[in-house]
Amino acid sequence: MPVSNHKLTTQEMARFVADGYLRFDKLIPSEINQNIIREFSLLESNKILQIVGQPPEAGGLQLPASLTPLSECYPPQSFLGQLLNLPEVLGIVESLVGPNPLFDHDFVHRLQAGSEYKQHLHVDAVVDSADPSFDIQLFYFPQDVAPGAGGTRFVPATHLRRTRAEGVGRYQHLLGEQQFSGEAGTLMVFHHGLWHAGQPNPSDVDRWMYKIRLNPRVSQVRQWNMEDFDDIHNDSSDHTFARMRHDSVAQILRSLQPWQKGHEARYEQMQRALVWRYLSNDPGFDVDYYHTRIEQRVRLIEESS
Repeated sequence: MPVSNHKLTTQEMARFVADGYLRFDKLIPSEINQNIIREFSLLESNKILQIVGQPPEAGGLQLPASLTPLSECYPPQSFLGQLLNLPEVLGIVESLVGPNPLFDHDFVHRLQAGSEYKQHLHVDAVVDSADPSFDIQLFYFPQDVAPGAGGTRFVPATHLRRTRAEGVGRYQHLLGEQQFSGEAGTLMVFHHGLWHAGQPNPSDVDRWMYKIRLNPRVSQVRQWNMEDFDDIHNDSSDHTFARMRHDSVAQILRSLQPWQKGHEARYEQMQRALVWRYLSNDPGFDVDYYHTRIEQRVRLIEESS
């Protein structure tokens, strides 16, 4: 099936904007899952050898450079190349960052059986910009990961809280945080700003995870399957305290995580609205009238000057 058949819906895109991630269970075929770890083993060792200035081992995949188009990163006959060229994967990628995005970097995360290593919560950006564009990170799990067996910890809907990379490292046991567990072949897609961390692996099996960060090279506006767009895209009058719809993008963007309480959650709603304005190319879009009332006052001042 062509890539276009696997693009995200408007509802899925709105869910990504609200939560900062999407999850696709058992998306990658078992043939790839069962054979890719050998490639990952060489890729892991060659990444480390490069960092310490040593020559790579023979037989491994050549390491791509940043700014390489995704289609040119890995040989299509390799298992990693097959994974990244699956129509199901490309449909997700193109919906979020457009066709053939740029390779930023990738890394193989192997957590040895019995490892007590616990990574602190962090964001994969030193100091992030405030514009609404974004990168994505694919987190691929080639094996079954049992609950508590070293799956990635993450905090849904933290992606639009501007912070430095290590600025959240002191936070522990946040309400609503999750730790990945699931079946082999599961793919998670993170907004680059989502807070996450590696976890200890008390199991007797090494836990493998592959992560790749991708940068858009074209506008991210309306790259997804638009068939349901007109049905759920709302105007700026959709307002909880006046008249609201329950089948709109705004309603999805109103969803709260357990760590979001009271009026504090309105910060996220306003940030989500700005991202949706960008993605939908609708500068008048709003959630609960927060931007609209401010912008109306600004116009009055401009008109009177």
